[in-house]
Amino acid sequence: MGLDLEYIDRQTPLHEEEKDGLLIPSIATRGELDEFEQQNIEQAIQWALGRSLKLKVIFTEEFIRTVHKRMYADVWAWAGEFRKTNKSIGIDKWQIPTELKYLLDDARYWHENNIYSPEEIAVRFKYRIVSIHCFQNGNGRHSRLMADIIIEKMYRQPVFSWGAANLSGEGDTRSAYLKAIKAADKGDYSLLLAFARS
Repeated sequence: MGLDLEYIDRQTPLHEEEKDGLLIPSIATRGELDEFEQQNIEQAIQWALGRSLKLKVIFTEEFIRTVHKRMYADVWAWAGEFRKTNKSIGIDKWQIPTELKYLLDDARYWHENNIYSPEEIAVRFKYRIVSIHCFQNGNGRHSRLMADIIIEKMYRQPVFSWGAANLSGEGDTRSAYLKAIKAADKGDYSLLLAFARS
């Protein structure tokens, strides 16, 4: 029995060869997949937020990949690896390392020169990394955890609430989140900043 997934607005469909990376053969539905992924993600959150992390570690490709691997390694064989296929959203797969380096350099500059408030640095980082779409799946959840790591570990502020709801399913909270992302697409981060703390 193959993995049968239904996708909602702005969820990235997996190619068949990416589905082959599923490590738990008994998973057959989106609900089962979400449940196993959530267990893995909760372990990653405890790992990330339960340790001391410095700027020189956080803003590195290695750390970006490690966070994704920690979030999905119990479920997907390709956890922590950059995607090898193009998606309907995100940049071309070959541009991922270069664009990620630009983002990491920009983020260091924002921090070192106090270009934005701590919250705006974290939210802009979240937006840019999800726009790059480094991984086959889980980019939205990964980008939100990265923002939480930045705001808590670098700035000693509480993690974001992100609407205090599961954004993987359809509903008003996801609609508000997507509206905020679309505003950020046009350079307006105010809705995303407000949503992060809602």
